Amino acid sequence: MQNVQKGFTLIELMIVIAIVGILAAIALPAYQDYTVRAKMSEPLATLAEAKTTIAEYYSANGYLPLNASVAGINSNPDKEIVASILYDSTSGPLLTARVTSATIPGGGSGTALEFLLSGTTRSDRSIDWKCKPQTGGILPKYLPANCRG
Repeated sequence: MQNVQKGFTLIELMIVIAIVGILAAIALPAYQDYTVRAKMSEPLATLAEAKTTIAEYYSANGYLPLNASVAGINSNPDKEIVASILYDSTSGPLLTARVTSATIPGGGSGTALEFLLSGTTRSDRSIDWKCKPQTGGILPKYLPANCRG
């Protein structure tokens, strides 16, 4: 009588479990970085609203608004990632989005992580904006592509 094997042997099951473990070890860190990068797009989207408001004000009046309330900027947006928005017009328009530190791995509590949008006014009443992170703040790998350089 022949002994017919049905199912998997123990060795085969151990090999499958090892392969799944290796794939998980590779995929999990990549997914975690992806989720942080996805969350880091919220500050730019939030600042885009304020950027548009300031650009419209400057285009209509020929000068920058003095403060956030004159510009119509909500300084305390109800957002998951962005804690507050700051506006300064002393040396050209400067928008700052403070990010909750719990969002970033290694961003300890009490650490103010910021996105900066620095603007340069032009004679045609438009504003050129440049995105940059706070020095020593958010790691470049978590920043949107247009803020890394």
